[in-house]
Amino acid sequence: MRIAPSILAADLADLAGALGVCERGGADFVHVDVMDGHFVPNLSFGIPVLAALRRRTALPLDVHLMVTNPGELLDDYLAAGATSIAVHWEVVPHLDRLLDRIRRGGARAGVAINPATPVELLIDSLPRLDYVLLMSVNPGFSGQAFLPHVLDKARRLRRLLVSGAAGSPGGAQIEIGIDGGIGRDNIRAAAEAGIDFAVVGSAVFGAPDPAGTIGELRRLAAAPAAI
Repeated sequence: MRIAPSILAADLADLAGALGVCERGGADFVHVDVMDGHFVPNLSFGIPVLAALRRRTALPLDVHLMVTNPGELLDDYLAAGATSIAVHWEVVPHLDRLLDRIRRGGARAGVAINPATPVELLIDSLPRLDYVLLMSVNPGFSGQAFLPHVLDKARRLRRLLVSGAAGSPGGAQIEIGIDGGIGRDNIRAAAEAGIDFAVVGSAVFGAPDPAGTIGELRRLAAAPAAI
């Protein structure tokens, strides 16, 4: 499983230090939450912040647009250095159009869905996606408790991909990510449910050894299932 630390959970006065943690720990990419205070009850990480992060690291920057108007912001986040961008199904009336814009901008295109949104609603958009981000908390704040029913959503989505619903053999090109409340006690269950990458915030940046925790979580995800 790939690990993406979420810098929303880091010391916001030391984002360069947070990037250093990600690099030393071997993170696969860095997750950047963008919140508008409207779609979600918080504010975070505008375009200048993303541009500053891009200048400080070669790690891929995965931008999660938790905003009501992603179409108005998309080009600026692409120009600022986003490697991948996920928009929320719940706020996008013309999802295919935005996914095409993300890909034309040179980034991977993703869609995020809230815990109460069924994965089956994505079936017609799967051929245009690079990844699906399953929210396992209601978005807006770091440090929330994990919602276990999202693992069933992951299994259902994996079955859709294996069935060929994504328009390619086995949906092999589409990744499933999970975001919210992931840590030592549930990352193995996420892997068993078919998750390809986990966004991890408090479990990394709240640990005594944040860089070492990244590798530990990866090892736990790959551990053999208990008999």
